[in-house]
Amino acid sequence: MRTRFPPSPTGFLHVGGLRTALYNFLLARKNGGKFIFRIEDTDQKRAVAGAVENLIETLKWAGLSYDEGPDVGGQYGPYIQSERTNLYKKYAEKLVEMGAAYPCFCTAERLDQMRKEQEQHKMAPKYDRHCLHLSKDEIEKLMTAKTPFVLRQRIPDSGGAHGGSVMWKDLIRSAVTFKYETIDDQVLLKSDGFPTYHLANVVDDHLMEITHVVRGEEWLSSTPKHILLYKVFGWKIPEFGHLPLLLNKDRSKLSKRQGDVAVEDYRRKGYLPEAVINFIALLGWHPGGDGVAKGMATQEIFTLEELIQKFSLDKVHKAGAVFDIEKLDWVNWQWRRKKFEEQPGEKSEKLLGLCSEFLPQEWLADKEFLKRCLITIGEKAIKNPQEAPEHLGFYFKKSFEIAPELIANPKMKVDMEIAKKAVAAVAESLESFDNFTDQEALKIRTMEVIQKLQLKNGQVLWPTRVALTGEAFSPGVFEVLWALGKEESMRRLKAVIAKCKMLL
Repeated sequence: MRTRFPPSPTGFLHVGGLRTALYNFLLARKNGGKFIFRIEDTDQKRAVAGAVENLIETLKWAGLSYDEGPDVGGQYGPYIQSERTNLYKKYAEKLVEMGAAYPCFCTAERLDQMRKEQEQHKMAPKYDRHCLHLSKDEIEKLMTAKTPFVLRQRIPDSGGAHGGSVMWKDLIRSAVTFKYETIDDQVLLKSDGFPTYHLANVVDDHLMEITHVVRGEEWLSSTPKHILLYKVFGWKIPEFGHLPLLLNKDRSKLSKRQGDVAVEDYRRKGYLPEAVINFIALLGWHPGGDGVAKGMATQEIFTLEELIQKFSLDKVHKAGAVFDIEKLDWVNWQWRRKKFEEQPGEKSEKLLGLCSEFLPQEWLADKEFLKRCLITIGEKAIKNPQEAPEHLGFYFKKSFEIAPELIANPKMKVDMEIAKKAVAAVAESLESFDNFTDQEALKIRTMEVIQKLQLKNGQVLWPTRVALTGEAFSPGVFEVLWALGKEESMRRLKAVIAKCKMLL
């Protein structure tokens, strides 16, 4: 078995492209085959500088190693189409000789007018074969005059010797049929001498002995054109499989208008490659297929090795798959936690190692204090270490303004009088308490204060936490007291007591 992934270097790799690469990789590895990486850069106008290097780097980041490709070589190279143009010209000329292709001299203006007329008459857009009927003399005159031309594929006439349709058994969609009259006479060779995808990919797949062509659903209507080319040349036709579209949550086609679609975007945001691959693998496929009874449907976290073992195209769905960013976040969190737990060492040291590159340099001066702070936001730091500064900021502020409406919370039944009374009582109790290294001891001490005041837990804990952090959302009171230590905790509590006195 030989599979391939042939992207165009027109920018960053799309998440749909990564899924195509992944499925081809899994299929080859599962069956002991070869996975080939090829660059299809025949559309030179759309080629972007540095895109090839980015594609290579992205596949490496994702862990999708290939057996042959532009940077690793192989016996069927070169693996960049722009370096193979003479090959395509040779095969295009053969098609003309066999009557399976013909020159088209139509100008862009004529083609545009043709499309407008077809649209007005509600006809499917399709070349009208104007140049198919040119005589040899007319063609020679146009060639002599150096009139620009393209080569078009000649689709057989309906009802002829070839029958009236193209049929194949798709690996995902079962039996697929296209009638000849619905297939356009596709451009195979452009006026600049470069082939289109339709010619180049067929020639390359044949010469590189590709056995399985697994690609996106958008190529489904092109497949009959490709099969006809294989038949004309007398080549063995590979097996085809067409993957379902990726969709936005509203079930429209996935586009950057509704979120990030480039793998690079997620890489830049700190998503783990294992998580991205895990998530993308499940977009349209699951080893449990359609049955919970098989006992597989509940598993959501897979290593690449597990995906290789379990992958099969018969479990790929036909319907579009929704790209749910919340699900990706969850998978990423599970992978971060998994890797965190597997890593040796103390939790605080591991958290520091995970987050340090995202933290201000000055925060690293007191690492013991920083490690305590990180412990208090543990799960959030593991879930997204890039957001650690946002969750830790209050620990490193020497002063902050607390809005009266924040510390006085009607939902908690806390007014300014209760806030002042609660914070003052906690501060007074902790003034003579030295065991700030034990969160449980801090909790017992504070709960005693609540009992003496005969207030509800929230009426004391809310204003105390706000006094310590200045935030509506933060770790709990006892965690913050433990992290800050006695001196800083007392300083903050006393500052808020003074503020409350001014407001009352």
